[in-house]
Amino acid sequence: MSVDQILVLGVNHKTAPVEVREKLAFPDIEVPLAKLGEVPGCTEFCFLSTCNRVEVIFTSATPEKTVRHIRSFLFADSNLGDEEATRYTYLYTGADAVNHLYRVAASLDSMVVGEPQILGQLKDAYREAYARQCTGTILNRLIHKAFSSAKRVRTETNIGSSAVSISYAAVELAKKIFGSLKNKKVLLVGAGEMAELAAEHLMSQGCTEITVANRTLKNAVTLAKQFNGKAVGLSEIIPQLELADIMISSTGAQDLILHHDDVKPIMRPRRNKPLFLIDIAVPRDLDPKLNEIDNIYLYDVDDLSQVVEMNKKDRQGEADKASAIVTEEAIKFSNWLDNLALTPTITALLGNAEQLRKTEVERTLATLDLSPKEIKAINKLTASLVNKMLHHPLIHLKAECHTQEKQEKIDHLRKMFSLDVRD
Repeated sequence: MSVDQILVLGVNHKTAPVEVREKLAFPDIEVPLAKLGEVPGCTEFCFLSTCNRVEVIFTSATPEKTVRHIRSFLFADSNLGDEEATRYTYLYTGADAVNHLYRVAASLDSMVVGEPQILGQLKDAYREAYARQCTGTILNRLIHKAFSSAKRVRTETNIGSSAVSISYAAVELAKKIFGSLKNKKVLLVGAGEMAELAAEHLMSQGCTEITVANRTLKNAVTLAKQFNGKAVGLSEIIPQLELADIMISSTGAQDLILHHDDVKPIMRPRRNKPLFLIDIAVPRDLDPKLNEIDNIYLYDVDDLSQVVEMNKKDRQGEADKASAIVTEEAIKFSNWLDNLALTPTITALLGNAEQLRKTEVERTLATLDLSPKEIKAINKLTASLVNKMLHHPLIHLKAECHTQEKQEKIDHLRKMFSLDVRD
């Protein structure tokens, strides 16, 4: 397989707004993995879905046909036509696909450059794909090297120390609204990693009272205990909003959990005290119409990009160092893949040469009366001659060059030495 048969097709925060991305949300990873297994020409694949991106990393010997099927699958429930779907997606092939994946793993392609969550999400996605035997020799190597490349970035640069997460960006936005978060009351809806990170940042900024609401009360209790807070069920969101200053929502719900008409009546009991709502879920949890209510400030994940922009200059220098590491590691993988393509030809060439040597030596020895020591010397001599004769052809074959030129070398060598035609 050549590097050109590795592809990444996806949608992210740069190419599509949240109202499009939320239509591509897949709460159960088994479904997309099963569907991708049915796509013609899709030989190896991994499915990555986060709040800011949906990507399929795959290999195919018939890329054009496979890409059409994968794009159709991703947008099957979006009510968007093929032209619109194509406009919102990106496609990387070959070395560009390798480089893109490495950048994703190193958090260089994230909304918040340097945030650590994406690497864990990619590891989870790969673990699921590997467990279901969706990956093989190529993607196993590619993704593992993406992990080690990301580790190098964390070790050799300071991009992690100057990075912020989506949750941290949300807190920074809250500070702009309130000026200070000291003694503010917080309602977290959802008890996952995003909610936990938000709680950590909020507590560090002086928030003293945290309430966690979650569909599974046990999970809410577990998270609330970490911050000496209290836990409630999702049905208690409205009463809790009467008391809260800040609400951050990050559930995995497929529909809105809070509507305009739910919140408007509580503003009078609150005496119109400002309420900051941030929706970091995809699909969105909160009704966009909430922004129409006076003294309610609603932001979604796309709004966080403004906070991110403010920090870009500080991180750019470290990001440049990280990009150099990623490029170096991507080249190493491409070289490995090129050499992998050579293996069948080298094996066939050496095997044929050795078989020919043995045949001719045995035919000659049958006519001679030689001692074991003399026979050993002849075998050593002929093996040495074969190795020396093949040395330069193999050096020529292994020399660095473009993929197309390398394939031409392979084809010429196979024809020259009468090897079997490659599949």
